[in-house]
This record gives sequence, C-alpha cells and structure tokens, in this order.
Amino acid sequence: MNNAKLYVIDYTLHGQPKSFIIRAENMDNGEAWHWASCDAGVGRIGRFGRERVKKTSKPMAEKFGIEGVSWRPA
Repeated sequence: MNNAKLYVIDYTLHGQPKSFIIRAENMDNGEAWHWASCDAGVGRIGRFGRERVKKTSKPMAEKFGIEGVSWRPA
C-alpha cells in the first residue's frame, strides 16, 4: 500500500453524526458508503487483505439508518 492516503468519512447513523479516518489507496462515493457501513457494524470487512468481499451499496446502507455519507482527504 505505497500509494495509500488518509481520508475522513462523515455520515449519520439514525440521526447521530459519526466520523472516522481510513487509509486507502483510492476513494469514491461507493467506497465511502461501504466503509461507513463497516464502521456502523453493517458491512463486512474481509479477513485477509486479498479476500474479495461484496461491498455494501448505498440503498442497503440506507435500510440500516446510514445516510449523508461524505468523504474528503485528511
């Protein structure tokens, strides 16, 4: 992960504002929704670095009360 950068992801969970920092090689809206769902305990993180895991989509995350996901470089 030589190209990894730090990103801040902000979201709300059942109306409560949440925020965290993550190190990733790239970030886009889909990645941000997936990592916000992981932080909220909804999404799945693979056990091994190379394990492919199906990402949590925005509609699925919204079903569990996650909304307003935004991200920015740290």
